[in-house]
Amino acid sequence: MTLLEEKDQIPDVIFPPSDLYSDEPPLETELHLRQIMYLLESLEWLWQDRTDFYAIGNLTIYYSPYQLKSSDFRGPDFFVVLGTEKKPRKSWVVWEEMGKYPNVIVEILSPTTATTDKNLKKEIYQDIFRTPNYFWFEPYSLELNGFHLVEGEYQPLSPNEQGHLWSQQLGLYLGVYEGVLRFFTAEGELIYIPRETAKQEAQKAFQAEQKVLQAEQKVLQAEQRATEEAQKALELQEEVQRLAAKLRELNIDPDII
Repeated sequence: MTLLEEKDQIPDVIFPPSDLYSDEPPLETELHLRQIMYLLESLEWLWQDRTDFYAIGNLTIYYSPYQLKSSDFRGPDFFVVLGTEKKPRKSWVVWEEMGKYPNVIVEILSPTTATTDKNLKKEIYQDIFRTPNYFWFEPYSLELNGFHLVEGEYQPLSPNEQGHLWSQQLGLYLGVYEGVLRFFTAEGELIYIPRETAKQEAQKAFQAEQKVLQAEQKVLQAEQRATEEAQKALELQEEVQRLAAKLRELNIDPDII
């Protein structure tokens, strides 16, 4: 029996209050936290002018009142909901969000969660959430897999030449850069996080300053050469004048020589 068939057999219930706090366990490693922050910071930086999405990590998704009776399901490590209001939330409560589920989900695998992420969660995201794009990433082996929903079933995404996987929902690629899962534009350019952007701008400013200094140095060198040439011309003129004076002492007119 599928998850949907089981769901259909559940009688109508009164939904719990919507003011539900997230109930996620701590992230397993610092690497998991840093990975989630890279995804969150880069997407929010890229879409800083947009207010029609919600992106978050390690937050509970409440999708069924019966879910509250079990701790078997934990929220995704990272997810994005499109077409919604960008505002802080204590959790994602589907029945209070116009029935919206995540458009994109990313799970960061670990030895204790990999089996669940690749099986039970994948089935939930496919059959209940109907999440169009699902990815998982193993931060130590750098295993990256992605799926897109086709006629109700997940089909594997094929990587491009760089090994990146396309998210049609985000209009971005996901790929590994320096051991971290990152977003890339359709043209393959890395999406920076704010501190990387600041570093890039600082490098550009430094390079521009260096070019100005080099140009100023060239001007100074040109001015120095011009000064040296003028000094040589003056010295030559003084020498000519001394020779002319010497000739006159010998009663020789230098102008007729």
